[in-house]
Amino acid sequence: MPPDPRGRSEPAASNGIPDIIKDMSAEVVDSNPYSRLMALQRMGIVENYESIRDFSVAIVGIGGVGSVAAEMLTRCGIGRLLLYDYDSVELANMNRLFFRPDQVGMTKTDAAVQTLSDINPDVILELFLEHTTVKGFETFVESLKRKSSRMSAHCVDLVLSCVDNYEARMVVNQACNELSQTWMESGVSEDAVSGHIQLLIPGETACFACAPPLVVASGVDERTLKREGVCAASLPTTMGVVAGLLVQNALKYLLKFGKCLPVLHIFSPSLLFQGYNSLKDFFPTMEMKPNPQCSNAACLERQREYILAKPARDAAIKAKVDAEASSKVTGPIHVDNEWNISVVDDSEGQSSHSDISDALPQGLVRELPSADGYPLEEPGPSFDDLDELRRQLEALNAA
Repeated sequence: MPPDPRGRSEPAASNGIPDIIKDMSAEVVDSNPYSRLMALQRMGIVENYESIRDFSVAIVGIGGVGSVAAEMLTRCGIGRLLLYDYDSVELANMNRLFFRPDQVGMTKTDAAVQTLSDINPDVILELFLEHTTVKGFETFVESLKRKSSRMSAHCVDLVLSCVDNYEARMVVNQACNELSQTWMESGVSEDAVSGHIQLLIPGETACFACAPPLVVASGVDERTLKREGVCAASLPTTMGVVAGLLVQNALKYLLKFGKCLPVLHIFSPSLLFQGYNSLKDFFPTMEMKPNPQCSNAACLERQREYILAKPARDAAIKAKVDAEASSKVTGPIHVDNEWNISVVDDSEGQSSHSDISDALPQGLVRELPSADGYPLEEPGPSFDDLDELRRQLEALNAA
C-alpha cells in the first residue's frame, strides 16, 4: 500500500506553523528551531548534526512508546518518518503522552501526522494503516524498501519496534532479517513499572526468534491470555523513559556519537539489551548473541554471512584505529584560543609554576603578606635519646 498522501508535511505559515527550512543553521536566534541541536556539533559531541536530515526511520506501533519516540525524532529534525499503526485514538489513551482528547476517533497515524507536521514541517511523514501481521508482511517489506522522492539515495536506515504483542514483533523480525535491516525493539511490562530496549543487527546479534519470551517459548498462545474487561496497566512516566532511551540510542546509532546502548560500540557490540525497573531505578543489561540453532532461516543465513565477512571487517577496523592513532597530534592542540588558556610543560620545574601562580594581574595587590614574608621558625630541640625524653616527661608530671 503506498503511503497516504495526507502524511506529507507541507508549509503552513498562515496558521502560525513555520515554513520549511531548507538548511539547518547554527545561528543563535529565537527564530531558529535548530540552534540548540546544532550546538551539539559546535561542542564536538556530533561531527555533522545536519546529516540527521539524510536518515529515514520507521516506527512500528504509534502507542505509548512509539508516539513519544516519533515526537522526539521530529523535534530532532529527522529527515523522514514512516509511521505504522492500524488502531484509533481512544479516551483510554489519554493517560499516555502525545495524543489529545480532540483526536479521539482519528486513526493514530492521522493524529500523529497532524501533530508532528505542526511541530516540524521539515520532516517527511509517511503513514501506513495496515496491521503488521503475517497477512500484511509483503506490503510491510516493500514499504521498508521503498525510497523517498526527496531522499532518493536512502531506504529505511533504522526500524524502531514499539508494538505490544509477539506476533507483530515477529513480523518486524522476519522482515528485518530478510532485508538485513538493523532495528531496535522496545517494550513496557503489563504492570507498567519496567521496560526494555534492544538493538538487533541481523547475523551479528540475537534476533527476536533466537531468544523468544518465556511465555512464547513455553508454547502458550498469547492471544489466550487476554480476558474481557481486563487491561494492562499504563504509566506515562515509564513509557516516556523507555521512549527516551530508545530515541537516544537511535540518535547515537545514526549520528555515530557516544556508545549505542550501555557499553555498545558501533563496530563492536557486546551488551545489546537494556532494561529498566522503575521500582528500584535499576537498569539491567545483558549480552544477546545470535543462536546458531535459531528457528528463523533468514537469521541463520545472516549469521553465516557475518562469519564469512568478519575477518575482512576486523582488518578494516584495525586499520582505521591504527590510522587514527598515527595521525594524532602530539603537540598542544589549541595554541591560540579565545580564552587565553596556555599549556605549560611539566618539565619546566616547580619554580616556574610557583611564579605563575603567585603573579597577580596589574592593579591588584594582596591584602595579606605572602607566605614568603614570614620568617621561618627555628626548629625546637630534637630528642634522639628516648631515655632523656622520658626523664623530662617524668619531671614535668612530678611538678
